Amino acid sequence: MRHYEIALIVHPDQSSQVETMIEKYKEIVTSSGGKVHREEDWGRKHLAYPIKKIYKAHYLMFNVECDKDTLDKLNYNFRFNDAVLRNLIISKKEAITEPSIMVASKEKEKEASNG
Repeated sequence: MRHYEIALIVHPDQSSQVETMIEKYKEIVTSSGGKVHREEDWGRKHLAYPIKKIYKAHYLMFNVECDKDTLDKLNYNFRFNDAVLRNLIISKKEAITEPSIMVASKEKEKEASNG
């Protein structure tokens, strides 16, 4: 099995459905024997450029280990889900489990505001 990093940009009107989407995609990976090494919900952020007259979107990121068939199934689900505006799948050499820069900076902001 190979390791992949998956980034999703979700329509802001569907932010309430993000948890359901995360569980659905995790189920697709784990049901075929794969593993989810990291999942991150980055929240709503401004887009660098408008997509379909939308200026903000909800960002998600996963690091998974799965086979080609599972990856194809995930990609198929992304393509036909109207809530997913954009997706990016990158092949990785190894599993990445530590928090990303986005999550680490968010935690630093929380610590600064509390301290």
